[in-house]
Amino acid sequence: MTSSTLTTLNLRNNSIGYNGAQALSEALKTNSTVTTLDLGGNSIGDYGAQALSEALKINPTLTTLSLWGNSIGDDGAQALSEALKINPTLTTLDLRDNSIEYNGAQTLSEALKINSTLTTLNLGGNEIGYNGAQALSEALKINSTLITLSLWGNSIGDDGAQALSEALKINSTLTTLDLRSSSIGDDGAQALSEALKTNSTLTTLNFGDNSIGDDGAQALSEVLKTNPTLTTLSLWDNDIGDNGAQALSEVLRTNSTLTTLDLRYSSIGDNGAQALSEALKTNSTMTTLDLGGNSIGDNGAQALSEALKINSTLTTLNLRDNSIGDNGAQALSEALKTNSTLTTLSVVF
Repeated sequence: MTSSTLTTLNLRNNSIGYNGAQALSEALKTNSTVTTLDLGGNSIGDYGAQALSEALKINPTLTTLSLWGNSIGDDGAQALSEALKINPTLTTLDLRDNSIEYNGAQTLSEALKINSTLTTLNLGGNEIGYNGAQALSEALKINSTLITLSLWGNSIGDDGAQALSEALKINSTLTTLDLRSSSIGDDGAQALSEALKTNSTLTTLNFGDNSIGDDGAQALSEVLKTNPTLTTLSLWDNDIGDNGAQALSEVLRTNSTLTTLDLRYSSIGDNGAQALSEALKTNSTMTTLDLGGNSIGDNGAQALSEALKINSTLTTLNLRDNSIGDNGAQALSEALKTNSTLTTLSVVF
């Protein structure tokens, strides 16, 4: 790798394997221009990760390394962790869709207690479980640089959410936490809600595709009454229902920070839509509301239409994959004649 100008190298979805990773690693030991390397989907395995780790101990310029979908397990994660204890430049590490379990998460956690440059870590689609979440939580109590952590699809459960909630009560830098598809129920949502009552840095929380119901939605609603920083809340594909929507609606009438609320596929019907409509009449910060894939019919659409005649901040409303018929469509059309802010409306029959 002798080029003196190359800064980005994208080799994703090839078949470079361990040997290719080894060759690139040797080049990275002397290269001083490449800042972004994407080796996703190349089956480099643990040996390839170990080779790259040796390069990271020396390379002075790489800031972004994508190793998603590479059959990396705990051994590879351990090698990368050792490099992170020394490397002073890497800010983004993408390890999603690998085979990292608790031991790998544990070693990465130890690295995060020392590393002072990594800002984004993606461990989605691995197998770290509750114990891995617990280990990472301990690191978050100490780490002061990580701002984005993705743990989706790791089956951390309510216990893992509880551990993370304890970290969020102390951590003052994390802004984005992705916990979708994590087997979290009401207990986990309630625990994280308690943390958000004191946390003042988290701006984005993704709870999509979990098992959160009325009680979890109620707990999150209570948080939104006082939390000063959360701007994006994703609750798609949960069991929110009309009661949960009602709880969220009550707080949205006065909340002044949330801009995006995703309630797709959350079993919300006309009653929930009507409650949200009342909130939209007074809310002055929400710009995106996603209600796709629910059970909203004409009555719900008509209620939302009345809100759109008054609301002056919403720019995106998704109502696709509901049960809205001609009457609902007619009501929405009438609202659009007076609404001056909505730029995107999705209603697919």
